[in-house]
Amino acid sequence: MRERADRILDAATELLVQHGFKKVTIEDVAQRAAIGKGTVYLHWRTKKELFQAVFLRAAIAYTDGLRDALRRDPANVRPHRLLAESYRLVVTNPVLFGMVAADSRATRDALADIAARSWELMATAHFFEVLGRHELLREDVPDLPYALAAVGAGFYMIDAVDPVTAARDLREKAASLSFVVRHAFEPPAEPCREVLERAAADLLTVFDALVPPYEKWIYGED
Repeated sequence: MRERADRILDAATELLVQHGFKKVTIEDVAQRAAIGKGTVYLHWRTKKELFQAVFLRAAIAYTDGLRDALRRDPANVRPHRLLAESYRLVVTNPVLFGMVAADSRATRDALADIAARSWELMATAHFFEVLGRHELLREDVPDLPYALAAVGAGFYMIDAVDPVTAARDLREKAASLSFVVRHAFEPPAEPCREVLERAAADLLTVFDALVPPYEKWIYGED
């Protein structure tokens, strides 16, 4: 069942990237996956649910990327390094980047209203709680979550506003984001290795909790 579901999701992903949410039909997906239309409905009841599953599967890949970065080097828990890695993961994933930079309200509405969204909100809250508890974020920034989100959004949206910037190397863009976050949102003192290891372990626990509900929603499995 999961193998067939992934084949359908692969087809839906390709069509979403090529044509956008509004133009793709269940019939298109079934034809691309070489299955009957009714087979798609065995997994997801509506087109909206199918593409929510597409987004959640991309979110799992994104979460896996962050987990890999933390396991590779606990120092990647530092906000400027973690958010630069997050930026690279989103920009190189056409589903996630399309969601972030979407100019289609229909696409945003269809993919944002997902059953597991409460888990995403939980992760955001825990993200700031973990980094704050380990003193990896400044305490004097007014409404720090908003400020940090606004800065991040600017890096995602700037290419649409100024196409000249789209030609810049991804590593340069990520480095610029990293520099801004380091100097605007982190304490000047360098954290010790022990703090980074504890913070990375705590954040891994948060990310590990995200994946099972995502997979259950996508595949309907316990």
